[in-house]
Amino acid sequence: MSESTAPKIIDVHAHAVLELTEGAAGAAGPELGTTDDGVPFYRVGDYRLMGVKYAGSPFMDVDVRLAAMDAAGIDLQVLSPNPITYFNDLPADAAADFARKHNDGLAELVGKHKGRLLATAQLPVQDIAASVAEARRAVRDLGMPGVYIDTDPAGRTLDDPELDPLYEALVDLDAPLFVHPSPLGKNGPADDPRLRRFDLDLTFGFAYEETLAVAAIVFGGVLERHPGLDVCISHGGGAAAFVSGRFARAVEKRPWATKALRDNGFDHYYKRIWFDTHVHDEESLELLVKHAGTERLVFGTNFAGWDSGAGEHPAGDLGPTLTANAARLLRL
Repeated sequence: MSESTAPKIIDVHAHAVLELTEGAAGAAGPELGTTDDGVPFYRVGDYRLMGVKYAGSPFMDVDVRLAAMDAAGIDLQVLSPNPITYFNDLPADAAADFARKHNDGLAELVGKHKGRLLATAQLPVQDIAASVAEARRAVRDLGMPGVYIDTDPAGRTLDDPELDPLYEALVDLDAPLFVHPSPLGKNGPADDPRLRRFDLDLTFGFAYEETLAVAAIVFGGVLERHPGLDVCISHGGGAAAFVSGRFARAVEKRPWATKALRDNGFDHYYKRIWFDTHVHDEESLELLVKHAGTERLVFGTNFAGWDSGAGEHPAGDLGPTLTANAARLLRL
């Protein structure tokens, strides 16, 4: 992309909800509905997201999205699967069918708005071979620049060797991996119901998951095994910047650290991860910049979500850097 035609603001963190996928997972949904009291909900399996009105919002109405993007000064937006509909618990065949239908629909949508919208792919992570096949189809046939997965895809940690074939395929495809957590479920983690209070499953819970994702990728040797892999983690990587000093000390002191990790240090691998800047606070962003640097930071908003930062542009002077970084990450 030439400098004269490059977008001024690229938003890499924006989810989409597709009407055509309603009921595509059978009894698991998704289902868009309203309670008898008039409260909108979105159901996936036994989980209900209450009080979020997707219909007529930027999530589902592309004209409303584009108008809101214009109002926010966002030139190009990367649409991604709704984290609620990862469907990690579906049988593998059903998950593969849903992913194909979702990806086809999202690719068709963004294809009508070239230059404004891009899309990333959902994968049936229950079946790694099927995930590799869908990633190849999404990138090569549908023109998607990358793929999205959960912080614990189908119950695995991100450093699980079972995921290595997928990582190898993404390197071969020259496509980045985006990691974004899903809600922790209707009851929260089985051992800590406290996270169901005060929406902590969404606020602290996401940060918890994203910090674990950083730990798995760095401590688990993902970037040692796949040096060409680009991984982008949402919300600044959770609390990883805040605990990076403790993580670095653990690498120096704890017996599980590999020789490569000890020799190179925590920061070497931590600074190879990409992060979006959706952290809500200038001082939090400053901490992220201090520890992660600026070379792999990209602008993100969770556009139209409950915590959207679409109109805030907290990046300030970092805007041109974030846009140039996003262009590199997305291979524009």
